[in-house]
Amino acid sequence: MAPEVFARWAARTESTLERRLPASAGGPAEPARLHAAMRHATLGGGKRMRPLLVYAAGSALGADEPLLDAPAAAVELVHAYSLVHDDLPAMDDDALRRGRPTVHVAFDEATAILAGDALQTLAFSTLAEADAPAALRIDWVRTLAGASGVAGMCGGQALDIDATGHGRQEVPDRPVPADGRAGDLGLLERMHALKTGALIRAAVRMGALAAAADTPTLSRLDAFAAALGLAFQVRDDLLDIEASSQQLGKTAGKDVAQAKSTYPALLGVDGARARLEELAEEMRGTLAVLGDRANALAALGELAIRRSY
Repeated sequence: MAPEVFARWAARTESTLERRLPASAGGPAEPARLHAAMRHATLGGGKRMRPLLVYAAGSALGADEPLLDAPAAAVELVHAYSLVHDDLPAMDDDALRRGRPTVHVAFDEATAILAGDALQTLAFSTLAEADAPAALRIDWVRTLAGASGVAGMCGGQALDIDATGHGRQEVPDRPVPADGRAGDLGLLERMHALKTGALIRAAVRMGALAAAADTPTLSRLDAFAAALGLAFQVRDDLLDIEASSQQLGKTAGKDVAQAKSTYPALLGVDGARARLEELAEEMRGTLAVLGDRANALAALGELAIRRSY
């Protein structure tokens, strides 16, 4: 898949976000600080993986790109709000995101909380006001709401908070014996299926819904997205111990420092890499029936597991 396609989709996302976000100048003057914080959180950075998945899934099944603009922007707005809140002192207490100060550092904690709240509501108004059939807009809202709440991202974050401080303090460099670890791995994968995977699955599903995908196709794409969500997190966990803060654009080494439950901590570095390859094979298998139509989805899957940041 040509990088130019991803660049075009990313540019469409950026343009839609720019239009949807309150203007830092030229629009309503107040609350200017909140407007600026929302833009700081959302524009000018990030991999845009979730919007790209919306476009890739929809395009694979024949949806027109303009129809995909609203769900692509909406899923990125929810992702941006989640990062703002995740970085707060009460959560991960991080000072760096996408190579820039986090919102609560650049502004203040109260503004960061409000910015996250406002980005979340903007996501749903973007779907509700989209130029699309009412039934489709309802399906999009239902999908994104389900992925964002207690049965999705928020629930996963709660499980992550509960697990913090109970992981290994040192990351082993060899696979940990499987005896007694299967239950721990199941809990870890359930947490990340909610925290990271739910929004990735929603992105793929919203693209497919725009193309009026049938139930078997939706199920197959959901299986692909479930494997991708876990693979994305395994790679994140590995990068936290293998990459620098400069490479990542965020603070490296925090998982170990906070004794978080991670794949390397549970399986060892080699075991985490092996799990990543298993998930890569799952992704390839689920897309095989779609043939060349799934090239963009396949390329995004490979990008997620081979990325260096």
